[in-house]
Amino acid sequence: MAMEAVSEGEIVRAAPITSRFSKWRAAIAPLLFLSPALVALIIFRLLPAAWLVQQSLSGYDGEFVGLDNFKFLFTAPSFAKTLQATLTFVAVTVPLQTAIAFGLALLFAENSRITSLLRVLVFLPVLIPSSVAAILWGAVYRPEGLANALLTSIGVSAQPFLASQDQALMSITVMCSWIGCGFLMMFLIGGLKDIPRDLYEAASIDGAGKLSSLWHITIPMMRRPLAFVIVADTVFAFLLFAPIALLTRGGPSGSTQLVMFDVYQQAYFFNDMPLAAAEGLTLMVVMMVIILIQFRFLSREKQQ
Repeated sequence: MAMEAVSEGEIVRAAPITSRFSKWRAAIAPLLFLSPALVALIIFRLLPAAWLVQQSLSGYDGEFVGLDNFKFLFTAPSFAKTLQATLTFVAVTVPLQTAIAFGLALLFAENSRITSLLRVLVFLPVLIPSSVAAILWGAVYRPEGLANALLTSIGVSAQPFLASQDQALMSITVMCSWIGCGFLMMFLIGGLKDIPRDLYEAASIDGAGKLSSLWHITIPMMRRPLAFVIVADTVFAFLLFAPIALLTRGGPSGSTQLVMFDVYQQAYFFNDMPLAAAEGLTLMVVMMVIILIQFRFLSREKQQ
């Protein structure tokens, strides 16, 4: 150990060199552990986002055109119809799936053989790839498919589910609810199991019924899980692609032309990558604004 004379008759120890290296190691170690995630974030998130912005401000030849792509996009009647269809789909799908998933979670939260089996059956569609699920539902929606067979068996005439401008978007919503409710249900069941049982016992002693306990205990305690479910389902709804591409291709008459599928068409069918980038960036901004509004509303409800 090194020694250093400070004054006559007084000797103190010098700081060990190894302690300096240990401090550096302590500072660098977290960065080393985080570096794979940071590299993945840069490669798969930040660089594509930067490329998207660059493309949206460029023309066919790569020259800088400013906001011309956005001006063309917002003045095109077709994009207004596409955005309207997308917002309608999100506004219908998210509340419907959340309500169904919450109801199923309440029914199947208790542990028993029957509820465990039913949870598995409801969750099974989540394991099916969306493209395979779209093909299955395409067969169900055929004129001679299962859906029309059930309708005709109860005296209702056959319906043109995917061929009708009025029914196509709702038919896609039903299919997406069948796929997604299982995942949302399992997450909400986890939230229900985290609620202390003492709260329900105290409410029962006070004479509260099941509906009163649901309204005053379950729903307030489930706000955070419900917030996650609503935000996650909103993202899934905005990014829906495979069912549209396989079943309707935006038809009939543009009734199911959602923004994500329109981005694909602009990029790979019309070969207009700058316009597709502008549309994709617009979708991202709209999605973020809606999610921020949801967070603001849910946080306000929590404060009240």
